[in-house]
Amino acid sequence: MSEPPRFDRGHTDDLMSFLAASPTPYHAVANAAERLEKAGFRQVAETDAWDGTAGGKYVLRGGAIIAWYVPEGAAPHTPFRIVGAHTDSPTLRVKPRPDSGAHGWRQVAVEIYGGPLLNSWLDRDLGMAGRLSLRDGSTHLVNVDRPLLRVPQLAIHLDRTVNSDGLKLDKQRHMQPVWGMGDEVRDGDLIAFLEETAGLPSGEVTGWDLMVHPVEPPAYLGRDRELVAGPRMDNLLSVHAGTAALAAVAGQGSALSYIPVLAAFDHEENGSQSDTGADGPLLGGVLERSVFARGGSYEDRARAFAGTVCLSSDTGHAVHPNYAERHDPTHHPRVDGGPILKVNVNNRYATDGSGRAVFAAACEKADIPFQSFVSNNAMPCGTTIGPITAARHGIRTVDIGVAILSMHSARELCGAEDPFLLANALVAFLEG
Repeated sequence: MSEPPRFDRGHTDDLMSFLAASPTPYHAVANAAERLEKAGFRQVAETDAWDGTAGGKYVLRGGAIIAWYVPEGAAPHTPFRIVGAHTDSPTLRVKPRPDSGAHGWRQVAVEIYGGPLLNSWLDRDLGMAGRLSLRDGSTHLVNVDRPLLRVPQLAIHLDRTVNSDGLKLDKQRHMQPVWGMGDEVRDGDLIAFLEETAGLPSGEVTGWDLMVHPVEPPAYLGRDRELVAGPRMDNLLSVHAGTAALAAVAGQGSALSYIPVLAAFDHEENGSQSDTGADGPLLGGVLERSVFARGGSYEDRARAFAGTVCLSSDTGHAVHPNYAERHDPTHHPRVDGGPILKVNVNNRYATDGSGRAVFAAACEKADIPFQSFVSNNAMPCGTTIGPITAARHGIRTVDIGVAILSMHSARELCGAEDPFLLANALVAFLEG
């Protein structure tokens, strides 16, 4: 008999709050850590010696978080159950010399991060947020969550063929936002403004990782409010679900037969090759140290990894009503149809038959439906952290997610039920 679901529509309400409060990867991991702290987890520093005590722990590094829960009596060779996700989203990021402008306009110099739908960033009210690095080596989060910038589109009177020939945007010339007026470009203006906003002394900021974000809050959409529109669903929807699921299973203590883990990485949108990306050493190092802290040997580490499974949870494509021919004709995932199992025989996704069985068992236990996704053979297939995780760590990995529309837009669209259906599936998976 299936168990009653742990999450319902209240989970989707909380997701919307999480999205609004997490304009950058740094804010996302801080918010995830706050939720885990309330569930009894504690932060451990990578520079400290780790002990093998039971309980929930997490590591923060930049825009990444690895969290895990060790049940009482867990052996050093106890396998892990991992929910993998990523914290970054396509956006516009501030350049090292941000102050620019021309013709009486003050602008901010930005660089394109990842693969955003550029047109979706035009004529939106944009804020700015990120991480400020101070002279003493510390960091400080900043969030200007109000209309501050705008990338203005060229009027149709000056581009008469835009609707017939299509909009053509040059990433360098056409995507620089305005944030005020003035004939003189003064170096340091933007950072001085952010120092004042953050309540920091003038001249203390010596480095920054800043990005812009749409300030329009997430919202329910549709006649019956059955849809959710909001930013950064790819892939904070999965980060939020994984955090909620890990906090839920941690309350079961010694009843767990696996060590549940949340691994939320940065830099997936540009290849994952960083010290906080899935192609870096962070996850492997944390898992190994957990084994060794509990008195384990290399043999215990090998046994634990051999029995480990990772669900790489990332958003996928729901069938688009206006472009159905772009999808595989026999695979049309729908919103609110349950999480999707993502398959690609060329290993752009890591799912195989045995992985499908693991995910099917979790969905059956949670009493929720799931769908399958494959790309149209004539269309190139995207990828995720799944194949990277499988290849780097030798861990069996399964690619799943939630079907959405408008992926990589400044504002994406999902079903209102899918977020909590995913979270319930992740609970069942982490329980083992």
